[in-house]
Amino acid sequence: MLRPRWLFVLALLAAVLAACGGTPAAAPAPTTAPAAAPAAAGDLTVFAAASLTDAFKQIGQQFGAANGGASITFNFAGSDQLATQIGQGAPADVFASANKKQMDVVIRAGDVISGTEKTFVRNRLVVIYPKDNPAKLAALKDLANPGVKLVLANKHVPVGGYALDFLAKASKLPEYTAAYSPTVLSNVVSYEESVKSVLSKIALGEADAGIVYTTDAATVRDGSVAQIAIPDTLNTIATYPIAATKNAKHADLAKKFVDYVLGPEGQQVLAKYGFIPVK
Repeated sequence: MLRPRWLFVLALLAAVLAACGGTPAAAPAPTTAPAAAPAAAGDLTVFAAASLTDAFKQIGQQFGAANGGASITFNFAGSDQLATQIGQGAPADVFASANKKQMDVVIRAGDVISGTEKTFVRNRLVVIYPKDNPAKLAALKDLANPGVKLVLANKHVPVGGYALDFLAKASKLPEYTAAYSPTVLSNVVSYEESVKSVLSKIALGEADAGIVYTTDAATVRDGSVAQIAIPDTLNTIATYPIAATKNAKHADLAKKFVDYVLGPEGQQVLAKYGFIPVK
């Protein structure tokens, strides 16, 4: 007999709870959106002449630290190889050449806008030979001695072209005679694709002499190579231009890198590695 009353009470209680909002209210939506995560710094691809390897690696580290941890991928090779790769569509954001000639190649191809390239550093040539000096070299004239094994960079590589210029200049002087350049060139046993390859062969004692940049010779600190200076009258002061490419994937970051290389921080690093400042 009590069951109907209890059923009535339960039904009444359920109705009261429903009217009073017995179900817990939902939490209010936030009035502001959460802060967005920092944007990724991005990756920069820099094509640079082989002679810039050590200096640019340090510049890259400093630049990345100063720009939110930006990551830089370097492609170091002979400037002629780099210009060819860019012309074939290789993804480069920045091109740093060891001569104007190869920069002009990419400008003519439309990969760099003419006028945006800037000279950022200079360099000069030096003759190097292994520390034990198997050819008994003492002066530039000795490069023409019979049996000397000479290594040069390919003529299409900037340092190789500069070496040919040096020999041509010397051949115009009476103390060297017109026979100097062809005689020296007859002693060449290998033409390399980059200045680093020339340096390596001499450091390993695989040839008697080579012609490289002074900056490359300075990287050998174990005494494995010695040097013969080339005077200013015969030397070529190499000019290095740099530019962001026309279709740089990270155009803003590419411009920042170029500006950094031209700025005091970049110039200080380049001077540390023996390059001649542009200012």
